[in-house]
Amino acid sequence: MKLESKLSEVGMNLKSSLIRELLKYASVPGSISFGGGVPDPNTFPRHELAEIAKEVIEKEYAYTLQYNTTEGDDELAKQMIKLLERVYGITGLDRSNLLFTTGSQQALDLLARVLLDRDSICFVEFPVYLGAASAFRMTFTKFETIPLLDDGMDVDYLERKLKELDQAGKLKHVKFIYTVPNFHNPAGVTMSLEKRKRLIEIAERYGIPILEDDPYGLLRFEGEHLPSLYKLAGPDRVILLNTFSKILTPGLRIGVIIGRADIVRKATLAKQAADLCSPSLNQRIAARFLERYDLLEYLKPGIELYKKKKDTMIKALEENFSDIKGAKWVNPQGGLFVWFTLPEGYDTMEMFEIAKEKKIYYIPGEAFTIDDSKSSSMRLSFCLPPEEKIIEGVKRLKEVVVEYGKKKGLM
Repeated sequence: MKLESKLSEVGMNLKSSLIRELLKYASVPGSISFGGGVPDPNTFPRHELAEIAKEVIEKEYAYTLQYNTTEGDDELAKQMIKLLERVYGITGLDRSNLLFTTGSQQALDLLARVLLDRDSICFVEFPVYLGAASAFRMTFTKFETIPLLDDGMDVDYLERKLKELDQAGKLKHVKFIYTVPNFHNPAGVTMSLEKRKRLIEIAERYGIPILEDDPYGLLRFEGEHLPSLYKLAGPDRVILLNTFSKILTPGLRIGVIIGRADIVRKATLAKQAADLCSPSLNQRIAARFLERYDLLEYLKPGIELYKKKKDTMIKALEENFSDIKGAKWVNPQGGLFVWFTLPEGYDTMEMFEIAKEKKIYYIPGEAFTIDDSKSSSMRLSFCLPPEEKIIEGVKRLKEVVVEYGKKKGLM
C-alpha cells in the first residue's frame, strides 16, 4: 500500500518542525546550544512538587488517578483566577472563562480549529512564533505578516493592510490578529503601551479579535510592567493564552485559554474530539502548588538567573560582534531569547553547516518565516547554558560568522 494514496490533504501537508530537526545536533558531546527555549532545570521546584505529587496521589487518588473533565481541574481554575487578578488585574472571571490545555500549543491548535478554515486570513507578526504558524497552517489559512519594530508590531502597516482588505471586500475573511506582546518569541521585543492601545483601537474599528499569547510575561528582568491587551480591551476583543511551562515546569504540560464563555465553550468541544479528558494528576499538582506557595516570590531567583545569563550574552555579543558593521541584536527586557541579525548577504540556514562543525547551535531566522524565505537573522536562547558556556558559545559563533563571511565574499 502506498501511504500517499491514503493520506488526507492535511496529512500530505505535515512536515517535521525545523527547530526539532536542527536541535538533534545539540546532544553531540562538546556542543553548545542556543537553540531550544528550554528553561533551566535548576529553576524547577522539584522538591516541593515531589512532596505535593506524593500527597495528592495518596490522599486525592480518587480524583488524581481518575478520568477528568475536558475543561480541566476546578481547583486549578480557582487558583488561576486568583493569579490572573493578582498579576494582570483581570477581574470578573469565572469557571466558564477558562479551558486548560496540554501546553499552549494545544491552545493554539484548538483555536485554529474553531476560528480558521481555508478561506480565512489571519494576521501574525514577522518574524512569527513557529508553533503558532504550525497550528494555523493546519487549516490552510492565508497569512498576512506584520513587521516587528523595536517597540512591537508596526500598527501603521497593520492598519493599511486592513484598509486594503476592506476595500477589496475581504475583511470578512480576517479571523484574528495574533501577537506575542511581551518579550516576543523569537524577536525579543515588547509592545509599547501606546501601541497596545492603538492595536485595540484598530481591532475594534474593524471588528477583529486579538489572540494574545503571553508565555513569558512574568519573566520580566527590567522595565515597567505593561497591562495585557486582555486587561485593556476585555473578553469581547481579546482571547488570552497562558502557560505554566516557563514559570513552573514544562513537564506538567499545562496551558490555558482565557476568554469569553462562548469562545471557550467552542474550544472545549474541539478539545473533546482531540483528547476527551484533561490530565487530573498534573493539574492538581499545579493547583496545590499555587495554593501553598507564592508563585511570584518563587520566580524571583529564576528571573535573576535569567537576567545574568541574558546580560552575559549581550556583553559577549558586544565584545565579539561590534566590529562587524551591520550586525545588531535585541536586548530584551525579559523572556528567554535574543534576536541577532547579521549584515545583508548572510543566510543563517546555509551558515548552520559551519556551525555544526564548530558545535555551536542556534535557530536560523528562516524557521520563523511563513514562506521559508532566506534570513540573515537567528534566535539565540540564553536560558539553558551556564554563563561560561554562553561566553564560549558566542566566541564560536563569531568564528562561524567570519568563516562564512569570507567564504561568501562578505568580509
